[in-house]
Amino acid sequence: MSTRKRATRAGALTLAIASAFTLAASSAASTVTSAGIQGSGKAVHVHPMTWGSRDAANLPTPLPTSQCLTQLGINCYSPLQYRSAYDLNPLYQAGITGKGKTILIVDSYGSPTIQSDLEVFDKQWGLPDTTVDVRKFGNVPAFDPNDSTMVSWAEETTLDVEYAHAIAPGAKIVLAETAVAETEGVTGLPEMMDAEKSLIDAGVPDVISQSFGATEDTFPGFDQHDFSSLTNLRYAYKDAAAHHVTVLASSGDNGVTSQTLDGNGFFPYPANSWPSADPLVTSIGGTYPAIDDTGKRLAPDVTGNDNDLLFPGGVVGGGGQSHVFKRPDYQDGVKAVVGAQRGTPDISFSATLSGAAWVYFSFTRPGWHLIAGTSESCPIMSGVVALADQVAGHRLGTINPALYQLGRLSANPKLGKFTGLQDVTVGDISDHDVTGPAAGPGYDMATGWGTIDGAYFVPALAFAASTHGD
Repeated sequence: MSTRKRATRAGALTLAIASAFTLAASSAASTVTSAGIQGSGKAVHVHPMTWGSRDAANLPTPLPTSQCLTQLGINCYSPLQYRSAYDLNPLYQAGITGKGKTILIVDSYGSPTIQSDLEVFDKQWGLPDTTVDVRKFGNVPAFDPNDSTMVSWAEETTLDVEYAHAIAPGAKIVLAETAVAETEGVTGLPEMMDAEKSLIDAGVPDVISQSFGATEDTFPGFDQHDFSSLTNLRYAYKDAAAHHVTVLASSGDNGVTSQTLDGNGFFPYPANSWPSADPLVTSIGGTYPAIDDTGKRLAPDVTGNDNDLLFPGGVVGGGGQSHVFKRPDYQDGVKAVVGAQRGTPDISFSATLSGAAWVYFSFTRPGWHLIAGTSESCPIMSGVVALADQVAGHRLGTINPALYQLGRLSANPKLGKFTGLQDVTVGDISDHDVTGPAAGPGYDMATGWGTIDGAYFVPALAFAASTHGD
Protein backbone atom coordinates (compact mmCIF):
# COMPACT_ATOMS: atom_id res chain seq x y z
CA MET A 1 0.00 0.00 0.00
CA SER A 2 1.38 3.43 -0.93
CA THR A 3 2.17 6.06 1.68
CA ARG A 4 -0.66 8.23 0.34
CA LYS A 5 -3.18 5.39 0.55
CA ARG A 6 -2.06 4.50 4.08
CA ALA A 7 -2.40 8.10 5.16
CA THR A 8 -5.80 8.37 3.50
CA ARG A 9 -7.02 5.25 5.29
CA ALA A 10 -5.76 6.48 8.64
CA GLY A 11 -7.44 9.81 8.04
CA ALA A 12 -10.68 8.08 7.08
CA LEU A 13 -10.67 6.08 10.30
CA THR A 14 -10.17 9.22 12.36
CA LEU A 15 -12.76 11.15 10.38
CA ALA A 16 -15.34 8.39 10.84
CA ILE A 17 -14.88 8.49 14.59
CA ALA A 18 -14.89 12.28 14.70
CA SER A 19 -18.12 12.37 12.72
CA ALA A 20 -19.73 9.82 15.02
CA PHE A 21 -18.89 11.79 18.15
CA THR A 22 -19.89 15.09 16.60
CA LEU A 23 -23.27 13.51 15.94
CA ALA A 24 -23.42 12.19 19.50
CA ALA A 25 -22.63 15.62 20.89
CA SER A 26 -25.33 17.27 18.81
CA SER A 27 -27.84 14.72 20.04
CA ALA A 28 -27.25 14.48 23.44
CA ALA A 29 4.51 16.21 44.15
CA SER A 30 5.42 15.56 47.34
CA THR A 31 8.02 12.80 47.88
CA VAL A 32 8.54 9.92 50.28
CA THR A 33 11.68 7.97 51.10
CA SER A 34 12.22 4.33 51.89
CA ALA A 35 13.12 5.35 55.41
CA GLY A 36 9.73 6.99 55.78
CA ILE A 37 8.02 3.66 55.28
CA GLN A 38 10.50 1.79 57.41
CA GLY A 39 9.42 3.79 60.42
CA SER A 40 6.18 1.82 60.72
CA GLY A 41 7.96 -1.50 61.22
CA LYS A 42 6.03 -2.94 58.26
CA ALA A 43 7.28 -4.03 54.86
CA VAL A 44 4.86 -3.41 52.02
CA HIS A 45 5.46 -5.99 49.31
CA VAL A 46 5.51 -4.68 45.77
CA HIS A 47 5.58 -7.56 43.32
CA PRO A 48 5.34 -8.25 39.60
CA MET A 49 1.89 -9.39 38.50
CA THR A 50 3.43 -12.53 37.02
CA TRP A 51 3.40 -13.75 40.63
CA GLY A 52 -0.33 -14.16 40.24
CA SER A 53 0.06 -16.37 37.18
CA ARG A 54 2.27 -19.25 36.19
CA ASP A 55 5.04 -19.95 33.72
CA ALA A 56 4.33 -22.99 31.53
CA ALA A 57 6.30 -24.81 28.82
CA ASN A 58 9.96 -24.48 27.90
CA LEU A 59 10.31 -25.26 24.23
CA PRO A 60 12.88 -24.61 21.49
CA THR A 61 10.14 -23.21 19.22
CA PRO A 62 6.64 -21.92 19.96
CA LEU A 63 3.63 -24.03 19.03
CA PRO A 64 0.47 -22.96 17.22
CA THR A 65 -2.68 -22.81 19.32
CA SER A 66 -4.08 -26.06 17.94
CA GLN A 67 -0.95 -27.98 18.99
CA CYS A 68 -0.91 -26.34 22.41
CA LEU A 69 -4.42 -27.61 22.95
CA THR A 70 -3.46 -31.19 22.10
CA GLN A 71 0.00 -31.22 23.77
CA LEU A 72 -0.43 -28.85 26.73
CA GLY A 73 -4.18 -28.74 27.23
CA ILE A 74 -4.36 -24.95 26.94
CA ASN A 75 -4.51 -22.26 24.30
CA CYS A 76 -1.30 -20.39 23.53
CA TYR A 77 -1.15 -17.16 21.59
CA SER A 78 1.46 -15.28 19.59
CA PRO A 79 1.65 -11.51 19.21
CA LEU A 80 0.42 -11.88 15.63
CA GLN A 81 -2.74 -13.57 16.88
CA TYR A 82 -3.37 -10.74 19.33
CA ARG A 83 -2.84 -8.14 16.62
CA SER A 84 -5.51 -9.90 14.57
CA ALA A 85 -7.91 -10.61 17.44
CA TYR A 86 -7.85 -6.98 18.57
CA ASP A 87 -8.25 -5.82 14.94
CA LEU A 88 -5.05 -3.79 14.89
CA ASN A 89 -3.85 -4.84 11.43
CA PRO A 90 -5.85 -2.13 9.60
CA LEU A 91 -3.98 0.43 11.67
CA TYR A 92 -0.58 -1.02 10.82
CA GLN A 93 -1.56 -1.08 7.15
CA ALA A 94 -2.42 2.61 7.46
CA GLY A 95 1.02 3.39 8.91
CA ILE A 96 -0.10 3.59 12.54
CA THR A 97 2.65 1.78 14.46
CA GLY A 98 3.35 4.07 17.41
CA LYS A 99 6.17 5.74 15.49
CA GLY A 100 7.53 8.78 17.28
CA LYS A 101 6.07 7.73 20.64
CA THR A 102 7.81 6.28 23.69
CA ILE A 103 6.60 3.58 26.07
CA LEU A 104 8.23 3.53 29.50
CA ILE A 105 8.29 0.14 31.24
CA VAL A 106 9.22 0.05 34.92
CA ASP A 107 10.53 -3.14 36.54
CA SER A 108 12.74 -3.96 39.50
CA TYR A 109 16.08 -5.48 38.50
CA GLY A 110 15.10 -5.87 34.83
CA SER A 111 16.54 -8.66 32.70
CA PRO A 112 20.22 -9.14 31.77
CA THR A 113 19.29 -10.58 28.37
CA ILE A 114 16.39 -8.35 27.35
CA GLN A 115 17.95 -7.03 24.13
CA SER A 116 19.05 -10.39 22.73
CA ASP A 117 15.79 -12.03 23.83
CA LEU A 118 13.74 -9.36 22.08
CA GLU A 119 15.74 -9.91 18.91
CA VAL A 120 14.90 -13.64 18.96
CA PHE A 121 11.24 -12.78 19.65
CA ASP A 122 11.12 -10.28 16.77
CA LYS A 123 12.76 -12.66 14.31
CA GLN A 124 10.29 -15.42 15.15
CA TRP A 125 7.27 -13.24 14.44
CA GLY A 126 8.69 -11.06 11.68
CA LEU A 127 8.60 -7.90 13.80
CA PRO A 128 10.98 -4.98 13.21
CA ASP A 129 14.05 -4.83 15.41
CA THR A 130 14.35 -2.12 18.02
CA THR A 131 16.90 -1.20 20.65
CA VAL A 132 15.66 -1.23 24.23
CA ASP A 133 16.86 1.91 25.98
CA VAL A 134 17.75 0.59 29.44
CA ARG A 135 17.99 3.17 32.24
CA LYS A 136 19.28 1.95 35.59
CA PHE A 137 18.18 3.70 38.77
CA GLY A 138 20.24 2.99 41.86
CA ASN A 139 22.76 0.22 42.35
CA VAL A 140 20.96 -2.54 40.44
CA PRO A 141 22.49 -5.83 41.63
CA ALA A 142 23.93 -8.38 39.26
CA PHE A 143 21.40 -10.96 38.11
CA ASP A 144 21.35 -14.17 40.14
CA PRO A 145 19.56 -17.05 38.37
CA ASN A 146 19.10 -18.75 41.75
CA ASP A 147 17.23 -15.79 43.19
CA SER A 148 13.53 -16.49 42.60
CA THR A 149 12.61 -12.83 43.09
CA MET A 150 15.06 -11.71 40.43
CA VAL A 151 13.86 -14.42 38.08
CA SER A 152 10.24 -13.32 38.55
CA TRP A 153 11.11 -9.73 37.75
CA ALA A 154 13.15 -10.82 34.72
CA GLU A 155 10.17 -12.80 33.43
CA GLU A 156 7.97 -9.77 34.02
CA THR A 157 10.42 -7.52 32.19
CA THR A 158 10.50 -9.90 29.21
CA LEU A 159 6.73 -10.06 28.94
CA ASP A 160 6.37 -6.29 29.27
CA VAL A 161 8.98 -5.38 26.67
CA GLU A 162 8.11 -8.03 24.10
CA TYR A 163 4.37 -7.32 24.06
CA ALA A 164 4.55 -3.53 24.25
CA HIS A 165 6.87 -3.70 21.24
CA ALA A 166 4.69 -6.24 19.41
CA ILE A 167 1.57 -4.06 19.67
CA ALA A 168 3.35 -0.76 18.91
CA PRO A 169 6.32 -1.88 16.76
CA GLY A 170 7.23 1.65 15.80
CA ALA A 171 7.37 3.02 19.34
CA LYS A 172 10.57 3.45 21.31
CA ILE A 173 10.88 1.24 24.39
CA VAL A 174 12.56 2.65 27.50
CA LEU A 175 13.11 0.19 30.35
CA ALA A 176 13.64 1.63 33.81
CA GLU A 177 15.38 -0.92 36.02
CA THR A 178 15.26 -0.12 39.73
CA ALA A 179 17.30 -1.54 42.59
CA VAL A 180 15.06 -3.09 45.26
CA ALA A 181 16.83 -4.16 48.48
CA GLU A 182 15.09 -7.11 50.09
CA THR A 183 15.54 -5.77 53.62
CA GLU A 184 12.81 -5.18 56.18
CA GLY A 185 10.81 -2.06 55.45
CA VAL A 186 12.14 -1.24 51.98
CA THR A 187 9.33 -1.58 49.49
CA GLY A 188 10.78 -0.58 46.15
CA LEU A 189 7.87 1.76 45.44
CA PRO A 190 9.71 5.03 46.21
CA GLU A 191 12.49 3.96 43.86
CA MET A 192 9.98 3.23 41.11
CA MET A 193 8.19 6.55 41.58
CA ASP A 194 11.49 8.43 41.64
CA ALA A 195 12.53 6.75 38.39
CA GLU A 196 9.22 7.61 36.73
CA LYS A 197 9.28 11.24 37.84
CA SER A 198 12.86 11.66 36.69
CA LEU A 199 12.03 10.38 33.21
CA ILE A 200 8.76 12.35 33.02
CA ASP A 201 10.58 15.55 33.92
CA ALA A 202 13.14 14.75 31.20
CA GLY A 203 10.33 14.50 28.65
CA VAL A 204 10.93 10.82 27.90
CA PRO A 205 7.67 8.81 28.08
CA ASP A 206 4.31 9.27 26.35
CA VAL A 207 2.81 6.27 28.14
CA ILE A 208 3.94 4.30 31.22
CA SER A 209 3.28 0.57 31.66
CA GLN A 210 3.31 -0.78 35.23
CA SER A 211 2.80 -4.51 35.76
CA PHE A 212 3.26 -4.43 39.51
CA GLY A 213 1.22 -3.71 42.59
CA ALA A 214 0.92 -3.73 46.38
CA THR A 215 -2.26 -4.28 48.39
CA GLU A 216 -3.74 -1.01 49.69
CA ASP A 217 -4.57 -2.61 53.04
CA THR A 218 -0.92 -3.42 53.78
CA PHE A 219 0.36 0.17 53.73
CA PRO A 220 1.38 1.58 57.13
CA GLY A 221 -1.43 3.44 58.87
CA PHE A 222 -4.20 1.77 56.84
CA ASP A 223 -5.86 0.28 59.96
CA GLN A 224 -6.06 3.79 61.44
CA HIS A 225 -7.49 5.21 58.19
CA ASP A 226 -4.24 7.10 57.66
CA PHE A 227 -3.46 6.63 53.98
CA SER A 228 -0.58 9.08 53.79
CA SER A 229 2.10 6.39 53.37
CA LEU A 230 0.36 5.50 50.09
CA THR A 231 -0.86 8.91 48.95
CA ASN A 232 2.59 10.44 49.50
CA LEU A 233 3.82 8.16 46.73
CA ARG A 234 1.50 9.69 44.11
CA TYR A 235 3.93 12.42 43.10
CA ALA A 236 4.98 10.61 39.92
CA TYR A 237 1.36 10.31 38.75
CA LYS A 238 0.62 13.96 39.50
CA ASP A 239 3.72 14.81 37.50
CA ALA A 240 2.56 12.55 34.67
CA ALA A 241 -0.84 14.28 34.57
CA ALA A 242 0.86 17.68 34.46
CA HIS A 243 3.00 16.54 31.51
CA HIS A 244 0.09 14.78 29.72
CA VAL A 245 1.66 11.33 30.11
CA THR A 246 -0.69 8.34 30.21
CA VAL A 247 -0.14 5.97 33.15
CA LEU A 248 -1.38 2.35 33.14
CA ALA A 249 -1.25 -0.42 35.75
CA SER A 250 -2.25 -4.08 35.96
CA SER A 251 -5.36 -4.70 38.06
CA GLY A 252 -3.95 -7.91 39.59
CA ASP A 253 -4.63 -11.63 39.14
CA ASN A 254 -6.30 -12.53 42.43
CA GLY A 255 -9.88 -11.56 41.76
CA VAL A 256 -11.56 -9.20 44.18
CA THR A 257 -8.99 -9.69 46.94
CA SER A 258 -5.23 -9.29 47.17
CA GLN A 259 -2.16 -10.47 49.04
CA THR A 260 -1.54 -10.04 52.75
CA LEU A 261 1.47 -8.26 54.18
CA ASP A 262 3.66 -11.37 54.34
CA GLY A 263 2.90 -12.19 50.71
CA ASN A 264 1.89 -15.74 51.64
CA GLY A 265 -1.88 -15.40 51.76
CA PHE A 266 -4.90 -13.33 50.78
CA PHE A 267 -7.31 -11.13 52.65
CA PRO A 268 -10.63 -12.88 53.45
CA TYR A 269 -12.52 -9.84 52.15
CA PRO A 270 -12.33 -7.56 49.09
CA ALA A 271 -8.99 -5.75 48.86
CA ASN A 272 -7.63 -3.70 45.98
CA SER A 273 -4.06 -2.92 44.92
CA TRP A 274 -2.13 0.24 44.14
CA PRO A 275 -1.22 1.74 41.71
CA SER A 276 -4.12 0.15 39.79
CA ALA A 277 -6.66 1.79 42.12
CA ASP A 278 -5.21 5.28 41.73
CA PRO A 279 -7.65 7.66 39.97
CA LEU A 280 -4.76 9.07 37.91
CA VAL A 281 -3.97 5.59 36.58
CA THR A 282 -5.88 3.51 34.02
CA SER A 283 -6.46 0.05 35.51
CA ILE A 284 -6.07 -2.84 33.07
CA GLY A 285 -7.99 -6.02 33.87
CA GLY A 286 -8.00 -9.47 32.32
CA THR A 287 -10.13 -11.64 30.06
CA TYR A 288 -9.95 -14.96 28.26
CA PRO A 289 -10.20 -14.57 24.47
CA ALA A 290 -10.90 -17.68 22.37
CA ILE A 291 -8.68 -17.31 19.28
CA ASP A 292 -7.81 -19.78 16.52
CA ASP A 293 -4.40 -20.29 14.89
CA THR A 294 -4.95 -17.34 12.55
CA GLY A 295 -6.04 -14.92 15.26
CA LYS A 296 -9.73 -15.16 14.43
CA ARG A 297 -12.03 -14.81 17.42
CA LEU A 298 -14.13 -17.90 18.02
CA ALA A 299 -16.33 -16.45 20.77
CA PRO A 300 -16.73 -13.28 22.83
CA ASP A 301 -14.26 -12.77 25.67
CA VAL A 302 -15.12 -13.97 29.17
CA THR A 303 -13.53 -13.46 32.56
CA GLY A 304 -13.20 -15.61 35.67
CA ASN A 305 -11.78 -19.08 36.11
CA ASP A 306 -14.34 -21.16 34.19
CA ASN A 307 -11.94 -21.62 31.28
CA ASP A 308 -8.66 -21.61 33.20
CA LEU A 309 -7.57 -25.23 32.85
CA LEU A 310 -3.97 -24.90 33.98
CA PHE A 311 -4.55 -22.61 36.92
CA PRO A 312 -7.68 -23.97 38.67
CA GLY A 313 -9.15 -21.69 41.29
CA GLY A 314 -7.29 -18.68 39.93
CA VAL A 315 -8.95 -15.87 38.03
CA VAL A 316 -7.47 -13.88 35.19
CA GLY A 317 -7.88 -10.40 36.58
CA GLY A 318 -8.57 -8.23 39.57
CA GLY A 319 -10.97 -5.48 40.47
CA GLY A 320 -13.39 -4.00 42.94
CA GLN A 321 -13.58 -0.92 45.11
CA SER A 322 -10.58 0.99 46.40
CA HIS A 323 -10.42 1.34 50.18
CA VAL A 324 -8.34 4.51 49.82
CA PHE A 325 -9.66 6.61 46.93
CA LYS A 326 -13.12 8.12 46.58
CA ARG A 327 -15.02 7.85 43.32
CA PRO A 328 -13.43 10.19 40.74
CA ASP A 329 -15.61 12.45 38.64
CA TYR A 330 -15.20 10.36 35.52
CA GLN A 331 -16.91 7.44 37.30
CA ASP A 332 -19.97 9.45 38.36
CA GLY A 333 -21.87 7.89 35.47
CA VAL A 334 -21.26 4.41 36.90
CA LYS A 335 -21.78 5.26 40.58
CA ALA A 336 -24.52 2.64 40.77
CA VAL A 337 -21.75 0.08 40.17
CA VAL A 338 -18.75 1.50 42.02
CA GLY A 339 -20.55 3.27 44.88
CA ALA A 340 -18.66 6.04 46.66
CA GLN A 341 -15.19 4.61 45.93
CA ARG A 342 -12.89 4.35 42.92
CA GLY A 343 -13.72 1.15 41.06
CA THR A 344 -11.37 -0.98 38.96
CA PRO A 345 -10.56 -2.10 36.30
CA ASP A 346 -11.25 0.39 33.51
CA ILE A 347 -10.65 -1.87 30.49
CA SER A 348 -9.34 -5.41 29.92
CA PHE A 349 -7.20 -7.56 27.62
CA SER A 350 -6.00 -11.16 27.45
CA ALA A 351 -4.58 -12.36 30.76
CA THR A 352 -5.47 -15.99 31.40
CA LEU A 353 -3.23 -19.04 31.16
CA SER A 354 -6.00 -20.68 29.17
CA GLY A 355 -4.80 -18.29 26.48
CA ALA A 356 -1.23 -17.59 27.55
CA ALA A 357 1.30 -15.53 25.61
CA TRP A 358 4.50 -16.86 24.08
CA VAL A 359 7.65 -15.12 25.32
CA TYR A 360 11.30 -15.87 24.75
CA PHE A 361 13.99 -15.52 27.41
CA SER A 362 17.48 -16.90 27.98
CA PHE A 363 18.51 -15.65 31.44
CA THR A 364 17.52 -19.08 32.77
CA ARG A 365 15.98 -22.14 31.08
CA PRO A 366 16.55 -20.64 27.60
CA GLY A 367 13.61 -21.17 25.29
CA TRP A 368 9.99 -20.28 24.60
CA HIS A 369 7.66 -19.97 27.59
CA LEU A 370 4.00 -19.25 28.21
CA ILE A 371 3.20 -16.49 30.73
CA ALA A 372 -0.06 -14.77 31.51
CA GLY A 373 -1.82 -12.55 34.03
CA THR A 374 -2.62 -8.85 33.89
CA SER A 375 1.14 -8.49 33.52
CA GLU A 376 0.29 -9.29 29.90
CA SER A 377 -2.77 -7.08 29.50
CA CYS A 378 -1.02 -3.91 30.70
CA PRO A 379 1.81 -3.81 28.11
CA ILE A 380 -0.71 -4.69 25.40
CA MET A 381 -2.71 -1.60 26.39
CA SER A 382 0.46 0.50 26.50
CA GLY A 383 1.01 -0.34 22.83
CA VAL A 384 -2.60 0.56 22.03
CA VAL A 385 -2.18 3.96 23.71
CA ALA A 386 1.03 4.58 21.74
CA LEU A 387 -0.92 3.92 18.54
CA ALA A 388 -3.62 6.36 19.65
CA ASP A 389 -0.98 8.97 20.52
CA GLN A 390 0.31 8.72 16.95
CA VAL A 391 -3.19 9.08 15.50
CA ALA A 392 -3.81 12.15 17.65
CA GLY A 393 -0.40 13.61 16.88
CA HIS A 394 0.25 14.33 20.56
CA ARG A 395 0.19 12.75 24.01
CA LEU A 396 -3.27 11.86 25.28
CA GLY A 397 -2.45 12.31 28.96
CA THR A 398 -4.90 10.96 31.53
CA ILE A 399 -7.27 8.92 29.35
CA ASN A 400 -9.87 7.87 31.93
CA PRO A 401 -12.33 10.73 31.26
CA ALA A 402 -12.22 9.95 27.55
CA LEU A 403 -12.51 6.20 28.16
CA TYR A 404 -15.64 6.65 30.26
CA GLN A 405 -17.07 9.00 27.65
CA LEU A 406 -16.57 6.25 25.07
CA GLY A 407 -18.13 3.77 27.50
CA ARG A 408 -21.29 5.83 27.80
CA LEU A 409 -21.54 6.13 24.02
CA SER A 410 -20.92 2.41 23.52
CA ALA A 411 -24.50 1.67 24.62
CA ASN A 412 -25.88 3.76 21.75
CA PRO A 413 -27.09 1.28 19.08
CA LYS A 414 -26.12 3.66 16.25
CA LEU A 415 -22.79 4.85 17.60
CA GLY A 416 -21.58 2.00 19.82
CA LYS A 417 -19.57 0.29 17.09
CA PHE A 418 -17.52 3.43 16.51
CA THR A 419 -16.24 3.48 20.09
CA GLY A 420 -14.40 0.21 19.49
CA LEU A 421 -15.41 -1.06 22.95
CA GLN A 422 -16.55 -4.67 23.09
CA ASP A 423 -18.55 -5.53 26.18
CA VAL A 424 -17.63 -8.60 28.25
CA THR A 425 -20.70 -10.01 29.97
CA VAL A 426 -19.74 -13.51 31.16
CA GLY A 427 -17.80 -14.51 34.27
CA ASP A 428 -16.88 -13.05 37.65
CA ILE A 429 -13.75 -12.38 39.67
CA SER A 430 -14.61 -14.30 42.83
CA ASP A 431 -11.50 -15.98 44.20
CA HIS A 432 -9.86 -17.21 47.42
CA ASP A 433 -13.35 -17.75 48.89
CA VAL A 434 -14.19 -14.08 48.46
CA THR A 435 -17.21 -13.27 46.27
CA GLY A 436 -16.34 -10.74 43.61
CA PRO A 437 -18.11 -8.64 40.97
CA ALA A 438 -19.60 -10.30 37.92
CA ALA A 439 -19.28 -9.18 34.33
CA GLY A 440 -22.44 -7.78 32.82
CA PRO A 441 -23.79 -5.26 30.31
CA GLY A 442 -21.95 -1.96 30.39
CA TYR A 443 -19.36 -1.07 32.99
CA ASP A 444 -18.59 -3.59 35.72
CA MET A 445 -15.80 -4.16 38.23
CA ALA A 446 -14.84 -7.47 36.61
CA THR A 447 -13.62 -6.17 33.23
CA GLY A 448 -14.38 -2.43 33.24
CA TRP A 449 -15.76 -1.43 29.85
CA GLY A 450 -14.69 -4.78 28.37
CA THR A 451 -12.12 -5.10 25.61
CA ILE A 452 -11.55 -3.53 22.18
CA ASP A 453 -11.83 -3.61 18.42
CA GLY A 454 -8.65 -1.65 17.81
CA ALA A 455 -9.44 -0.36 14.30
CA TYR A 456 -12.27 1.67 15.86
CA PHE A 457 -11.03 2.09 19.43
CA VAL A 458 -7.63 3.63 18.64
CA PRO A 459 -8.96 6.56 16.57
CA ALA A 460 -11.94 6.89 18.92
CA LEU A 461 -9.67 7.21 21.95
CA ALA A 462 -7.43 9.65 20.09
CA PHE A 463 -10.41 11.82 19.21
CA ALA A 464 -12.18 11.61 22.58
CA ALA A 465 -9.04 12.30 24.62
CA SER A 466 -8.10 15.21 22.38
CA THR A 467 -11.50 16.89 22.71
CA HIS A 468 -12.51 15.93 26.25
CA GLY A 469 -9.36 17.18 27.97
CA ASP A 470 -7.89 15.95 31.24
